Amino acid sequence: MIEIHNIHKSFDGKKVLDGVSGVFETGKTNLLLGASGTGKSVLLKCIVGLIKPDLGSVTFDGTYFTNNKLDIRQEIRRKIGMLFQGSALFDSMTVEENVEFPLRMLTEMNREERLDRVNFCLKRVGLENANKKMPSEISGGMMKRVGIARAIAPHCTYLFCDEPNSGLDPLTAIKIDALIAEITEEYDITTIIVTHDMNSVIEIGDKIMFLYQGQKLWEGSNDEIMDTDVKELNEFIFANRLMRDAKKVEDEGGHSDL
Repeated sequence: MIEIHNIHKSFDGKKVLDGVSGVFETGKTNLLLGASGTGKSVLLKCIVGLIKPDLGSVTFDGTYFTNNKLDIRQEIRRKIGMLFQGSALFDSMTVEENVEFPLRMLTEMNREERLDRVNFCLKRVGLENANKKMPSEISGGMMKRVGIARAIAPHCTYLFCDEPNSGLDPLTAIKIDALIAEITEEYDITTIIVTHDMNSVIEIGDKIMFLYQGQKLWEGSNDEIMDTDVKELNEFIFANRLMRDAKKVEDEGGHSDL
């Protein structure tokens, strides 16, 4: 479980985060939802320690992270897996080498142990025969899977995903969402996903925090989000005709053919 308490952050006098607090639960997909520029990625970076908040604190399973001793922060960081928006694979490394990289940096495993773990993780994401391929030889969806394998390779306790569906076609995006949700539940990970994709919300939104202009305006599950009375959230959800039509059908008690 990750808890954030009264997080504030400004850049050049412009407030980006304004007193955000919340709890991200273990074994569930926790989504940070909102339009571009609402502070989602900045909040994610504050949580993992890439940006220091001006005010507020972060705790990981009860351990204070913000401003704690360096060795404690480093110990927590070793338990963090990151799936970056563009996958961020090393172009000069094979798939196998990319997944092995955090094991070489963060663990005491020998070569044989590392390769066993790499093969296990690649098999878990459905890429057991891709070890020797280069990033330039695989599709965008496969690159995301490699990114997930690399993130979970060091036995991460916390998984952070920044726009994991960015640049993917709808079917591949759904598969990546499902894979993240499966891994979260299977390994009892605390997963936080930055997204503006309503498909992800509907498919895997166990717990959703909606940010608007740097503030948390709503929190709930994907079962509750369609019935909120928060004006800004409704404007975000029903911005496209498909979602408006779905809502109309639901309100009328009918059945949609969509």
